[in-house]
Amino acid sequence: MPHLMNTYARLPVAFTHGEGVWLFDEAGNRYLDALSGIAVSTLGHNHPRLVRTIAAQAGRVLHTSNLYRIPLQEELSDRLAALSGMDEVFFCNSGCEANEAAIKLARFYGHKKGIEQPTIIVMENAFHGRTLATLSATGNRKTQAGFEPLVSGFVRVPYKNIDAIRAVGEHNHSVVAVMLEMVQGEGGINIADAAFQRELRQVCDERGWMMICDEVQCGMGRTGKWFGWQHAGAKPDVMTLAKGLGSGVPIGACVTTGLAAGLFGPGNHGSTFGGNPLACAAGLETLSTIEDNGLMANAVRVGEAIRTGIAEALSGVSGVVDIRGQGLMIGIELDRPCGALVSQALEAGLLINVTAERVIRLLPALVFTEQDAQTLVERLAPLVRRHLEQ
Repeated sequence: MPHLMNTYARLPVAFTHGEGVWLFDEAGNRYLDALSGIAVSTLGHNHPRLVRTIAAQAGRVLHTSNLYRIPLQEELSDRLAALSGMDEVFFCNSGCEANEAAIKLARFYGHKKGIEQPTIIVMENAFHGRTLATLSATGNRKTQAGFEPLVSGFVRVPYKNIDAIRAVGEHNHSVVAVMLEMVQGEGGINIADAAFQRELRQVCDERGWMMICDEVQCGMGRTGKWFGWQHAGAKPDVMTLAKGLGSGVPIGACVTTGLAAGLFGPGNHGSTFGGNPLACAAGLETLSTIEDNGLMANAVRVGEAIRTGIAEALSGVSGVVDIRGQGLMIGIELDRPCGALVSQALEAGLLINVTAERVIRLLPALVFTEQDAQTLVERLAPLVRRHLEQ
């Protein structure tokens, strides 16, 4: 057996290469990838522009250090600032690191205001990472169990409940921020509607709280906008990115404006690998390719095709609770656990995921086509129907 720590319940397959939205295993079998590495492979597999960019950068320099200027990092920060209308960017390697930076910013902000025990309001069913602070912010006891004592300083409320958020503020004068995902991924593809987003921005403004948007899974064009908060125009003070930013090359970012801009100085935070030349080259190419090929509009069109196709194929089938999503972030909620569908889909040449026990999660690459959507529906719908009719 390999000397790997037993931290993953891996499926019995290994992939040797990919092409577009397809992956190939060691036996040459082909699989339609409707998960894209959990929203990571934005441009699919083996995208020629990305491959050329990575190869060229690898032939120049992979890593220097943040002890020195990194021009590609500066360029990528400028691009993200322009796309978001925000001001500053800190680069790291992952979503949990970006969220750690956001949590530190909120606490730093609180201490500067003289608050000894800064508190962050977080959401039920949230997922922000597996480090101790981000695990504590996460709203899932199953992932937290066994790692106590958790980090203090978080108060949890029901997702999208503005009254609960206001009530916490009335009784807890140590609150400095509200942290949430505009679309909960691990939580089951739950979407914060535009009215709630705007109300939350208003409450944060009234109270002098930071609004922190975790866009690790729903950012980078996946919902049809660069960032999920742009659907309502409720610009946060802090936005975290990772997953799809580098199309498979590890990179994360904590982006700030408003109350969060200008807080950190030298020594307040750092990262050895964060924003190295290779990762930033991949990030810049990802942004350019999304823009040049209209992939956000494609996400809207193809996402609608998937949801419509699934709804039609499962019309009249008892046990389908909801088919929801935004762009290429789609959840099919059933009335019973459906984890077995993951292995069944694998056997049918389809890669999917189940989260929150009862939600089939689909996160196709932004290069998915309407023909790919049809293939996905043709492979997935019969499996769901059979599962519900057992």
